[in-house]
Amino acid sequence: MRAKRNRVSPVAWAIAPAALLFILFFILPFGVMALLSVLSGNPVSNPNATFTWRHYNRLFDSDLYFDALVATMRIGAITTIISLLIGYPLAHWMARMRSRIGHALLLMAVIAPLLTGIVVRTFAWMTLLSDRGVINTTLQWLGLSPLPLMYNEFGVIVGLVHIYVPFMVLTLIGRIDRTLEEAARGLGAGRLRTLVEVTLPLSMPGILAGSLLVFALAISAYVTPVVLGGNNVLTLPMLIYQQVSASFNLGFAGALGVVLLAVSLALVFAYNSILGRLTGERQIA
Repeated sequence: MRAKRNRVSPVAWAIAPAALLFILFFILPFGVMALLSVLSGNPVSNPNATFTWRHYNRLFDSDLYFDALVATMRIGAITTIISLLIGYPLAHWMARMRSRIGHALLLMAVIAPLLTGIVVRTFAWMTLLSDRGVINTTLQWLGLSPLPLMYNEFGVIVGLVHIYVPFMVLTLIGRIDRTLEEAARGLGAGRLRTLVEVTLPLSMPGILAGSLLVFALAISAYVTPVVLGGNNVLTLPMLIYQQVSASFNLGFAGALGVVLLAVSLALVFAYNSILGRLTGERQIA
């Protein structure tokens, strides 16, 4: 009897590697980052490091950091909304496609950008959006004035949407059931009523999961804002990198990381709660 009670479940053994990976590469690094954010120095090189709030106080001493936080959240929100507006119709079309070959080709077209690195795709957008890029060169050839498409938030959002739309589509595609739409149409519901009363409510968990995934990836992006935004766009990941690489101020970089994670989690829980109330569910994801 004791041997049976002390026996470890096979499910626990299966989850153990993922749990260990999560602890080693997320919980432990975040714990170290949070600890450094409330210490006056690195305890490894400075054993006399003391507890302090000066890194967090520095965040409120200048509007630069608050503006960077707002810009980060704004870029993330706009990227998420545009990705959803593009990804949902595409996922709906793929779910309703009857041809297996057509569905496979469209799925390959969605996945294909993921086979190319983010740096390559970002530099590809530079050839299109720069002052002497394809778009502005064409406009000048037509006698029109060039447009400021790069080194601003517009260029950053365009690059991020292109990168993260596949994540939105792949999250949504499994949530749309074509058979239920056909059943609703067979019972006399029109296309608009079927979309509003059947498709959207059933795909709401996918919308939430895809939105949270894209938002989390967008606010933590570094390469695309640096390349397409230049010095005119400043986000928290860029500030964190500057503090680590240039100033080697691990404490302040940790404080910026903690604030970014805290604000992101607050927005995620608020979004989850609001969407849960709209759909009549306590918890969607």
